Amino acid sequence: MKVFITGITGFVGSHLVDYLLENTDVEVHGLCRWRSPKDNIQHCLDKIILHYGDLTDLASLLKILSENKPDYVMHLASQSLVPYSFDVPAATLEVNCIGTCNLFEAIKILKQRDNYDPIVYACSSSECFGQVKENEIPIKEDTPFRPASPYAVSKVCEDMLGFQYFLSYGLKIIRTRMFSHTGPRRGEFFCESNFAKQIALIELGKQEPIIEVGNLDSIRTFADVRDTVHAYWLLVNKCRYGEVYNIGGNTTMTVGAMLNILISKSTVKNIKIEIDPKRLRPSDVTLQIPCIDKFKKETGWEPKIPFDTTLTDLLNFWRNKLAQ
Repeated sequence: MKVFITGITGFVGSHLVDYLLENTDVEVHGLCRWRSPKDNIQHCLDKIILHYGDLTDLASLLKILSENKPDYVMHLASQSLVPYSFDVPAATLEVNCIGTCNLFEAIKILKQRDNYDPIVYACSSSECFGQVKENEIPIKEDTPFRPASPYAVSKVCEDMLGFQYFLSYGLKIIRTRMFSHTGPRRGEFFCESNFAKQIALIELGKQEPIIEVGNLDSIRTFADVRDTVHAYWLLVNKCRYGEVYNIGGNTTMTVGAMLNILISKSTVKNIKIEIDPKRLRPSDVTLQIPCIDKFKKETGWEPKIPFDTTLTDLLNFWRNKLAQ
């Protein structure tokens, strides 16, 4: 059995590889751009098969899928930085919307030509919901979309493309709207990882004991990435085609409270916090608390890793990386 992962070199993709290699006997394949850094999968390069191509190039996707016929297609690749999407909205839409359309189109073509019919996972985002109202908490799958960034708009598009290709062509697509998730290998442009990196730099004496921050009042429900990838594997083995599922952790707090936990783990005392106006978004999403009853009912999944462990592992990741 073969699993094909787009975004295999990324944060979530690399953890999905780890989960599959440790818990299944599937053959792991992945889409890789020629310029993609392989740091996150360096430890397992000899155990996976990489295929060079690009979501924005339909021909490369057709070639890879037709030659390998994976049983599962796990679509994780995207331009995932919300702040960056304000600077490059067209590029964000091209990768996330056109790239996703190309992937689904390639599968559709091969289904019609070769009767190729894999199970497809499409990873949307809680950012689709935007700024919800207090009476809409916890957020359910039928909560209205109010996307507050070009990234969020692109994920609405990806989400709806998944439904459309299921409805129109019978592709076995299952969608999720994943809420905040983090852990070791998280990119430095995401707030919790950036905070952890700054603390590690302070401990090394490479930064003054001041952490620069954006909006600390935003409320998030956090999950560990290792619980997340377990959820994704349950999803494609237990859930219904054409459906969408909210997935999230069980730890809810403000970004500021999360920062305080990280600071409490530092070996340096009296770290100060300063707001950097450049870190504030033109529009922000400040209330993200999910209802995951639908997913839990169909899979039995529960997050298991304590958030304190997640933050410790994230901080240690940066300590080790910067000490090299």
